[in-house]
Amino acid sequence: MKKLLLLPVLFLATTIVSAQDSTSRFDPFKLFSPLFYTYNGNEYRAASGEPGAAYWQNRADYQIDVKLDDTKSEVSGLVTIDYSNNSPQSLNFLWLQLDQNLFAKNSRGQAKMPATGRSRYGDAKSTFDGGYKIKSVKLVNAAGKETNASYIIDDTRMQIRLAENIAAHKGKLKFKIEYSYTVPQYGADRTGILATKNGDVYAIAQWYPRMCVYDDVRGWNSDPYLGASEFYLEYGDFKVNITVPANMIVGASGELLNPQEVMTAAQLQQYNKAKQSDATVIIRSAADITNAASRPAKTSLTWKYLIKSSRDFAWAASKAFIWDAARMNLPDGKKGLAMSLYPVESDGNDAWGRSTEYTKTTIEYYSGKWFPYPYYSAVNVATNIGGMEYPGIVFCGYGAKKAGLWGVTDHEFGHIWYPMIVGSNERRYGWMDEGFNTFINGLSEINFNKGEYASAAASQHQRRMYGDQVEPMFNTPDAMKEVNIGTLLYSKPGYALGLLRDEILGADRFDYAFKKYTHDWAFKHPTPWDFFRAMENGAGEDLAWFWRGMFIESYELDQAVTKVEYNKNDPKEGALITIENLGRMAMPVVVEYTTVSGKTARKKLPVEIWHAKKLWRFALSTTEEIQKIVIDPDKVFPDMKSANNTWTKQ
Repeated sequence: MKKLLLLPVLFLATTIVSAQDSTSRFDPFKLFSPLFYTYNGNEYRAASGEPGAAYWQNRADYQIDVKLDDTKSEVSGLVTIDYSNNSPQSLNFLWLQLDQNLFAKNSRGQAKMPATGRSRYGDAKSTFDGGYKIKSVKLVNAAGKETNASYIIDDTRMQIRLAENIAAHKGKLKFKIEYSYTVPQYGADRTGILATKNGDVYAIAQWYPRMCVYDDVRGWNSDPYLGASEFYLEYGDFKVNITVPANMIVGASGELLNPQEVMTAAQLQQYNKAKQSDATVIIRSAADITNAASRPAKTSLTWKYLIKSSRDFAWAASKAFIWDAARMNLPDGKKGLAMSLYPVESDGNDAWGRSTEYTKTTIEYYSGKWFPYPYYSAVNVATNIGGMEYPGIVFCGYGAKKAGLWGVTDHEFGHIWYPMIVGSNERRYGWMDEGFNTFINGLSEINFNKGEYASAAASQHQRRMYGDQVEPMFNTPDAMKEVNIGTLLYSKPGYALGLLRDEILGADRFDYAFKKYTHDWAFKHPTPWDFFRAMENGAGEDLAWFWRGMFIESYELDQAVTKVEYNKNDPKEGALITIENLGRMAMPVVVEYTTVSGKTARKKLPVEIWHAKKLWRFALSTTEEIQKIVIDPDKVFPDMKSANNTWTKQ
């Protein structure tokens, strides 16, 4: 009987609230629904957001011998891949990525380019016709005998079909691919050739057939490469021998194993000096570039590199490079080498002379804050690429200056952590690397040289970040409007994480959870759901509403102050303030109030006030009239309509 008697009362209350806020789009039961996660924790991925007890991932180790022919701009090589199947399934075929096929004129990616105008990922009017030329694909048995493999090539993928399955649980297969391709002048802002007065700068990436990931989430991740999305790669060790004309300098992922064979005695001396110096040391100066004696008197040289536990490898080569370096001081007493390679066109712009300083400081900061840098060297290369990251090496615009070069250097090396160390799937969830990186860049900017380049916090009230007119972040980059990629992959997730840290969880809880997530998933493959669970468990907070509104959907926030009253109609008895949630998103509420005498104070209300209501009424212990009420006085929340955030006494 008590339940039945209660029904009319509840109905009446609901009717009254509905009438008062009929313009509200807010549905508290939808936003705060506990039915958020699509699966329970399992043996592979725990409910805590950690890798499960039976978590597995496959592995690919690479031995690559490659040659650059600068007369034809051609890369030719032989890659040997040792593939380990650690999954519980046997495999009767393999998928590899042939990323250079994006630049073939008949590729899917080129067909997707705009007919007019220009995309950063390609140009429909380009006459360049690139792509791989595959000379052979051979399987290698335990005795070293080679046999021709059965394979097909479809756009940017190769499938190798096996007569015998690779056994589950540590089964192995070795195979070789001999190939070549012509380097594109402008390769989707990821690889290319920069012409300088002293010679071309080659930025070489996506330059060898790479294994697709086979995981417990989708099986084979063999999505075609269309340009906008980036990569999802297996981890392994890379042994790479790069043969170039002797007058060229090479920078690459990993540690140079034979410096004495590729440097002059003077360069080797400076190189070793840099290993002991916190200040930048010049290894090859601008004057050396036109001095033939600054390079060994040979026709060609082979630079040998090794990088372990890496998901990729990239390199750069040019006879036009100035070369400098400095020591990096890493956690646990480890040391590394920060280096920069740039032409004279960059030397004179009051920026690249500080590139190694930027690189060193960035690597040291992120190492202490989130996870120790795992590689020996970090190389910043001036190219015709605006900014692109690879393990241990990044490509930045050769014309970048001062704060611009600092920003792009910090951003690209920040990617060493996300997604090079924490190996998320960039092909499907670009915000898990670009957004995470944008967030950590904000902290690094404040840290660098006591905030030398720190900018004033910009207003985040960008209408294009929210609402029906923009796609949710949960979309593949290739399926986003190109004009929205900067917002959806960088700005919005970076801002959202900053909001979560500074306004919802606090720096201590956020940093603890984020750092633990980074350590737990280092050199592994987390999904968005692993990240969400890790943050909730580490911080001790149910954040389903936040993930749903900011990440899964594109909900807009619109909180308004609608009424000011006084107890017993007497200002001395205290004020009663009514606020409403009009948008589909909710956030904590910070209210600043000013009395008629000019006294100012604030009150913060938790997001839970919106759990079952669109309207909230709260008391202020005042003894005089209110002159002004402002919601979000610091403008840190993404409120879409600032006009209704303020109430002023008439």
